[in-house]
Amino acid sequence: MLTIMGEALIDEVVREGQDPIPHVGGSPLNVAVGLARLGHPVQFLGRYGKDPYGAMVAAHLQKNGVLVPVAPDDLPTSVARAVLDTEGAAEYEFDLDWELPAAAAGPGGAPNFMMAATTLVHTGSIAAMLAPGAQQVLTAVIAAHPRATISYDPNVRPTIIPDVAYAREQAEKFVALSDVVKASDEDLAWLYPGVDPKKSARAWLEIGGTGASSGTEGPAMVVLTQGGQGPWAICAAGEVSCQVPAVNVVDTVGAGDSFMAALLSALVERELDGAQRRSALRTITCEQLQELLHYAAQAAAITVSRAGANPPTRAELQEG
Repeated sequence: MLTIMGEALIDEVVREGQDPIPHVGGSPLNVAVGLARLGHPVQFLGRYGKDPYGAMVAAHLQKNGVLVPVAPDDLPTSVARAVLDTEGAAEYEFDLDWELPAAAAGPGGAPNFMMAATTLVHTGSIAAMLAPGAQQVLTAVIAAHPRATISYDPNVRPTIIPDVAYAREQAEKFVALSDVVKASDEDLAWLYPGVDPKKSARAWLEIGGTGASSGTEGPAMVVLTQGGQGPWAICAAGEVSCQVPAVNVVDTVGAGDSFMAALLSALVERELDGAQRRSALRTITCEQLQELLHYAAQAAAITVSRAGANPPTRAELQEG
């Protein structure tokens, strides 16, 4: 079982001169759907309301085979408005509430039976930044670390968390606990102004053993997405990159989440998930890492070729 912790949103996609079109989204939720479409058993631990938008979230998760062990609550379902420019790139505005549901967090924030059999825990984005839920997620990740692979995507939202110093500190807490980290060049450029994103990624590879995560080794790999320039990654064995497939871009909504889901899927397929395989993950070769990048880039390319956060199925990736 793979576990995704984080926010569920309704993305209201707005194009000039058109009415908003609602799509179910939220970075962690998109990763959960992406993994399920790639054939993995996935549970989503997040929140949404008992309102029409919440019903859309529940139906979307059910349709895609994602397990949802926690019930909706009485708060409104969160909304993100994605305003698309003429090239399909999105800028976001948010109206949201975030906390990890008590049933998912367990006593004191530690994971309960819902996470007992999980081999991988993924989180990031708003869920790892916005109070009060961010601290609950951090506590749950610390508790899960001894038995599960941890993955993290900062997917920063400056319109929600404008304090870059806080966001940087929060991101580094999760990086230190993580085995797999994926970030965009835009994420790292905002978190570390004036620093080459690749330099920041190299620093993240060495970030383990600090703060609340003292005793952890830090990430086995840090992956940097760079839009049309293609992904780049670093691990103990070295640095690799790959080109992205040529496609007609409809929009970029959910592209990073599809990349993340496919990256994690490829790790699971290679039996590199679970804390007992942490040593094996840390000895991944450059050739293996490049294979992961290529697979994930293919998934992202399919997603940008169609509207909204619509990750590919396993069959679509195999066709590609």
